[in-house]
Amino acid sequence: MNELAELQKIDILSWLITGFLIISAINSSATIIGKFSETIGKPVKWVRKKQEDHCLLIKTSQSLDELWEQRKIDVEQSIKHDEILRDDLKKLTDMFVDKSIDDMRYEILDFASSLSSGRTYSKEQYDHVLNIYEKYEKILEENHLSNGKVNTSMEVIREIYKDKLKNGF
Repeated sequence: MNELAELQKIDILSWLITGFLIISAINSSATIIGKFSETIGKPVKWVRKKQEDHCLLIKTSQSLDELWEQRKIDVEQSIKHDEILRDDLKKLTDMFVDKSIDDMRYEILDFASSLSSGRTYSKEQYDHVLNIYEKYEKILEENHLSNGKVNTSMEVIREIYKDKLKNGF
C-alpha cells in the first residue's frame, strides 16, 4: 500500500511539463543544427533528404501540370479530328445515297424505256424492278428528298405488268 501512496504523491503536471520541455529542446536543437549545417554548406543527412524530397515534390508537381496541359491540347485535337471525321463521314454517306438513288433511278428508267421499245421481260424481272422502286421510295423518304422523275416510268411499268398478269407472260 505504501507504493500506491507514494505514486499518488508524484506531481503529474510537473512530469508533463518536463517531458514537453525535453521534446521542445530536442526539436529546437535539431532545427538549429539543420539551419547551421545549411548555412555552412554541409547539410546533415536528414536535412539533405528533406531538401531532396522537397525538390522531387516540386518536379512532380511541375510534371503533373505539364501533363494536364498536354492532355488539354490532346483533347482539343481529338475533338477537332472527331468533327473532321464526322463531316467526312456525312459527305461520304451523302455521296453513297446519291449514287444509290441514281443507280436505282437509272435501272427503273431503263426498264421502262426498254418496255416502251417492245422488249419483253419475265415476271421475276418485273418483281425485281418493283422491289427496287420500293427501296428507291424508302431512301427518298429517309433522306427527305422528292421523286419527280420516276413516277411516269413506274406508271408505264405497272400498266404493262398488270396486263402481263392478266394475259400471261
